[in-house]
Amino acid sequence: MSTISRLDVRPAAPAQADVALYDPPMCCPSGLCGPALDQTLLDTNDLVLALKERGLRVERYQLMSHPQAFTGNAEVMRLCPLTTSRELLRTALPATAMASAVTAVR
Repeated sequence: MSTISRLDVRPAAPAQADVALYDPPMCCPSGLCGPALDQTLLDTNDLVLALKERGLRVERYQLMSHPQAFTGNAEVMRLCPLTTSRELLRTALPATAMASAVTAVR
């Protein structure tokens, strides 16, 4: 009987999302701050919850908190201009990807 060292165990790669939402830059991670709530953000959150209830893996990404999700998807990177301007990024996003392929933009 052989033993396996803890050092030999490699972590499993995270499961790929069935649906990935790449959000435009927002003032905070939730986008729900400020004096008025954006109804579109609330509707998107409801949609995410409904998809998850149906058993789909859904992820939402923001460039500032999940840069690796953006850089890891070549199609999303082609949409995003090489800029730090929030306004230019807002023109390209949001984008939706299914199985890593972008299926909808804005």
